[in-house]
Amino acid sequence: MALANSVIVLDFETTGLSPNMGDRAIEIGAVKLVNGEVVDTFQQLMNPGFRVSGFIESYTGITNRMLATAPSCAEVMAEFNDFIGNDNLVAHNASFDKKFLDAEFERIEKSYNGEFACSLLVSRRLNQDAPSHKLGELVRFKQIDNDGVFHRALADSQMTAKLWLLMLEEMAEQGIHQPSFELMQKIGKTSKATVGKLLQQHSM
Repeated sequence: MALANSVIVLDFETTGLSPNMGDRAIEIGAVKLVNGEVVDTFQQLMNPGFRVSGFIESYTGITNRMLATAPSCAEVMAEFNDFIGNDNLVAHNASFDKKFLDAEFERIEKSYNGEFACSLLVSRRLNQDAPSHKLGELVRFKQIDNDGVFHRALADSQMTAKLWLLMLEEMAEQGIHQPSFELMQKIGKTSKATVGKLLQQHSM
């Protein structure tokens, strides 16, 4: 059984919202968790082969000048493929990051065996009183330590990892110790009305 506390938490910064529209990754950040501890991190800018818009420069703080000297997407994604190995993956709004991971790996003919869980969907079920489930808002709501940097890939993946571990801690307080990765996926897909029942079934 794969445990939820041993995963790769990742985040992309990109040139836009859709790889189908020609958008590319410009930064990847990731945190490797083993038994709830951070054991490694990965961070790399990557040159998409074209200039990014002024909006993306100001939103992320990643400038065309920074990207000009960065390695290619192909080079970085090949390294990242080695980094994730066979681990399961977590991202905040995972459908977005999965789209870019799949598209960038497809370009270099790489694949991965792990599955995705979405910390945003899980938070919607477990933190139903939160005013918003945007990462920055949740970090404030949960009073998670942070250095105030958002929209940079490593900082966002570190925040997501802290949020993920906090949710696992709070589940442990409800008697759900060492939940499986599969259970976290299931929580994200369960309706708000019935998630309490699901958690009850798994509490000791």
